[in-house]
Order: sequence, then C-alpha cells, then structure tokens
Amino acid sequence: MKIKYSLITRRNFLNGLLGGWAAALMASFISPALKFVFPPYREPDEVILPWSEYKDMSPNSTKIFPWGSKPGIFKQNDDGTHTAFVGVCTHLDCNVTYIPDQRKFFCACHDGWYDENGIQIAGPPPTPMRKLEITIEGEDLIIRKPGVKVE
Repeated sequence: MKIKYSLITRRNFLNGLLGGWAAALMASFISPALKFVFPPYREPDEVILPWSEYKDMSPNSTKIFPWGSKPGIFKQNDDGTHTAFVGVCTHLDCNVTYIPDQRKFFCACHDGWYDENGIQIAGPPPTPMRKLEITIEGEDLIIRKPGVKVE
C-alpha cells in the first residue's frame, strides 16, 4: 500500500532496513578479520625518551613509557642497572603491572605471573616478557628492539 503523497512504499522501507541490518552484521564479522590480517599499528624500532625523567628512580621501581600502541616498562634494579620490557603479557597481550613488594610482574587477565626478570613463573603465559635494549646517550634514553642496528 502506498500513501497518497509518499515517496517510498512500506515494502521498500522494510527492505532497506533489513539490508542495512545485514550489512552492519557482515561488517562486524569482517572488521576483526581484516585487523588480524592487516594490523593497524606498527611497533617502533626504537623510542627516544628524556633521561632526566628516569635517572632519579628509586631501586626496585618501574615507570611506564609508550612503546607504539603498547605500554613499555622501564625498571630500575637494586644494583643500579636498568631493564626495559614490552609491558604486555605474552599470552593475549593484556597489560602487565609490576608489584614491587613481591618483585613480580602480574597479568590480571588470566592470572599470569612473571619474575622480576620477565620470566614466566605461573599461569598461562607461554614465553618470557620481551626485553628491550637500553642505551643512554647524553640526555637521551634510547630504548630499542633487540638486534636493531644503531645508525
């Protein structure tokens, strides 16, 4: 039935509504698959941070820094050395936090635990946390992927 001054019939309206719903449903299935095949981000080879923000850290403490779209963790060890990790769990990329009094890293997603050196000790993580290389040049703290050549 068409109303006297209507530009569209009820059937065309309902067909358009159903078609829009079907297109949205298909997009919700296709979008995650495309993000898996073509990741929307690229992990950096290195980040350069101001050394002044990190040099006065207390022993057994950590500070978060940006590592692409993931967090990085810069750790001040008790002996004055430094360690840097990619701050995500190796199980499903959940964020990891450092618990100083237990000297462990913890992933809350699936109860994953790492020791202070990033080695998995409990839970589902299959591999140790990824370590990053640290270089201090003047006033710059340079954190790199392992094996990246210095230019």
